[in-house]
Amino acid sequence: MAEVIDPAGLDSDLSDVDVNRREFFFPSSWCSHRIDNGVHRDTWRWCEVHVVVVGCGRVGSGLAATLVEQGHTVSVIDRKATAFRRLPENFSGDTIVGVGFDRTRLRAAGIERADALAAVTNGDNSNILIARTAREFFHVDRVVARIYDQRRAAIYERLGISTVATVQWAIERVLRRIQPDTDGVEWVDPSARVCLVERVVPISWAGRPLVDLEAEGRSRVVALTRLGVAQLISPALLAQEGDIVWVAVDGDHIGDFDRHLASAPSQGGLH
Repeated sequence: MAEVIDPAGLDSDLSDVDVNRREFFFPSSWCSHRIDNGVHRDTWRWCEVHVVVVGCGRVGSGLAATLVEQGHTVSVIDRKATAFRRLPENFSGDTIVGVGFDRTRLRAAGIERADALAAVTNGDNSNILIARTAREFFHVDRVVARIYDQRRAAIYERLGISTVATVQWAIERVLRRIQPDTDGVEWVDPSARVCLVERVVPISWAGRPLVDLEAEGRSRVVALTRLGVAQLISPALLAQEGDIVWVAVDGDHIGDFDRHLASAPSQGGLH
């Protein structure tokens, strides 16, 4: 593990702090663009990448270790030096003791050259403050904050800060385990307006176009798993017994979609 850096004894101007970095080539689909001190930078493609992780709990330590394994360079910030014990012994990133929204600590972590920041402490207020500092002051392009309060998550998503609302996700995961026969939601956006659901197509729909399951503005079949192989659907694709469909549904109309799926198909789909 890299040596712990405590910025308390360093000068306030830490822009020249040197952190070991490695080159890593990313798929072109990861390409983004940002402005760094007036200089345009294309990142995430054929470039060096640096990620700052704030919070070294179970999520933060696991995230940092995974990023390093994937070839990224990582700096981890936490208020307690003992938190870094969660990191693997061979962790090659940097660890910095301090409060994550302190600009001095962020500079020590290499925020001025970072392409991404993850705020994953156990406090919503801290995570949002960290995320906003990274986005608005340091102009980091990819910023995500862990948020427990789903209502707050929706607000900050509208402000352009990506969030992970862990409570709603955990509720859905637990329900799927203790009620395996209950149709649940695989994914829900922070505003709870759009959900992704997985459903088994009843035999009564066999031979009918899968698009007949859809309702304009309320549900859209996006993918299909047939005999263990997933595929995107086309208008001409017909349902077969045992098909599993992935459907994007308006959060207020999941019940309507389930009732339509359970009923005998009618000409023209759901209206």
